[in-house]
Amino acid sequence: MLKALKGRKRLTMLRYFTLDEAAAAEVAGIGIVPAEVVHAISARLDIMLWSMGSGAGYEAQYLFAEDIPGEDRGHIPRHARIYRNFAAEYDRLQAERIAAFSEFRDDVASGAFPGDRQIVKMPKAELDTFLDRIGG
Repeated sequence: MLKALKGRKRLTMLRYFTLDEAAAAEVAGIGIVPAEVVHAISARLDIMLWSMGSGAGYEAQYLFAEDIPGEDRGHIPRHARIYRNFAAEYDRLQAERIAAFSEFRDDVASGAFPGDRQIVKMPKAELDTFLDRIGG
């Protein structure tokens, strides 16, 4: 297993796997490992490699689902590419949500809610039957 730690803005390799250990796998996901290291591994193994931040030329590329639509605020990992700005859309939706609840609260306080359309009613004959059955 290849392990890496960030240290002073670079990757420090802690331990290298043996090629025999890696060959036993069918698929390996390699993330944020220098492209040159992944290329050397790929050239020596006949397994499917998935890469995140380790360059192109492997069987698959992947990113975290939150990175692609741009859900994060603040730090964006260097291996990520943001394709949309969902964070801004979530902010807009939250502002709309707050406005909607505020309007509801105001309508309740003023008596505008519920209106006739939101009130469930029943025919008088059914109401009379119900009241008779419950002793009223």
